[in-house]
Amino acid sequence: MVINKKYRALGTIIDLTVYNPMDEKLLDGAYELIKEYEDKLTVNRTSSEIMDINNASGKEAVSVSEISYKIVKKAIEISQKELGFNALIGPIVKLWHIGFADAQVPQNVEIIRKLALTDSFSVILNDEKRTVFLQKKGMELDLGGIAKGYIADAIKDYWTNQHVESGIINLGGNVLLVGTPAREDHLWNVGIQSPFSERNDPLGILKTEDYSVVTSGIYERFLKIAGKEYHHIFDPKTGYPVANDLASVTVVTKKSIDGEIWASLGFYKGIRETLKMLYGQKNVGLIFTTKDGKVYITENIAEKFKLTNQNFFLEEDSVLH
Repeated sequence: MVINKKYRALGTIIDLTVYNPMDEKLLDGAYELIKEYEDKLTVNRTSSEIMDINNASGKEAVSVSEISYKIVKKAIEISQKELGFNALIGPIVKLWHIGFADAQVPQNVEIIRKLALTDSFSVILNDEKRTVFLQKKGMELDLGGIAKGYIADAIKDYWTNQHVESGIINLGGNVLLVGTPAREDHLWNVGIQSPFSERNDPLGILKTEDYSVVTSGIYERFLKIAGKEYHHIFDPKTGYPVANDLASVTVVTKKSIDGEIWASLGFYKGIRETLKMLYGQKNVGLIFTTKDGKVYITENIAEKFKLTNQNFFLEEDSVLH
């Protein structure tokens, strides 16, 4: 037996499932947690703690809740490593506005102007007072790149504390598994999203333990002008969409927030550079797809993955060592 409920939050469909214990309060409790985080972290409303920080850019430091401060601090620390994720990318995202009716290809001079507002080292954090100060007027935090992962991990902690033995957290395709399924092999079967088709037509099936499976791809949002497509994954150095042959990156990790970080890194660094950084990271698995349909997969999860989509192919060099 199973209990499943769907909700609307974080700009997507939230799909929550518990198998044991079957208590609807566990689903509603998780949704309340999501709403609490969203109310504090969103930049898609006029009022939130992150919007308070953004509105005070260049003026003053803003005191925030422990929840907001923790994720902002984590986001800034990751951004300063310059691995492809930048929590200050907001001005660039707004300038292009890909996925919205007013999306445009900006003038290069505009992009350069906005890039000056994306310096993660221009953020002052005060742990004692829990304050955040964006030093330049016009700077904007946007936690969209890690918020879902952070929230998914919080739900898993909540369910674990409530003794959930088996469950699925799906935040718009960002999947985090809890406990073990009632299967002979005690492994979950997870459909990996294809970059070129709807969510119900997966790339393949992955067998995994209670891990996070995060897929990021150019299929999610893009702008097409004069026959050229511009996707929504930006290079924080150039202010333009990342330029490589990747169509999607799927990351398998213990924590969902780490999956989001590695997904950004994978797109930004590309396959070979990401593989170098992966050295010694046994608990991180990666699946890359290219625009011409080729699939690459790290050795540690290769035997657990079955390709089912006929539009893609594996070759002799597809397994990454």
